[in-house]
Amino acid sequence: MNDQDIHIACLCAAWCRLCDQHAPVWEQVTAELMTRHGRVRRHWIDIEEASDLVGDVDIETFPTLVVVGPEGVRFAGPLTPQPDTLRRLLRATIEEVSVDAAWPAVAPEIEAFATRLRGHVAAT
Repeated sequence: MNDQDIHIACLCAAWCRLCDQHAPVWEQVTAELMTRHGRVRRHWIDIEEASDLVGDVDIETFPTLVVVGPEGVRFAGPLTPQPDTLRRLLRATIEEVSVDAAWPAVAPEIEAFATRLRGHVAAT
């Protein structure tokens, strides 16, 4: 892992049936992406099992995706479990990014989660 890694976190819950449906989509699409980009790290996070990592992030809809680049959070929000939707989002936030890309501001608790995620991964 290095400072240029991009982290894709899917925040889910063990009891969520939609998350269960999304899991194979997530595995397939992120595996495709990881073969093309060695700097991508994926994280499937059960918000109840990893409550210290998730912190104060208020998840309203499952699954919720957070994409974190070297400069900070690139995307944070709910996602429907269709492969093409996930591919388009990841292409826009990872593969087709201009050098001067500007990302929307996110809530402080999302920024704090991104910082903890990077630190957690570095420690493991």
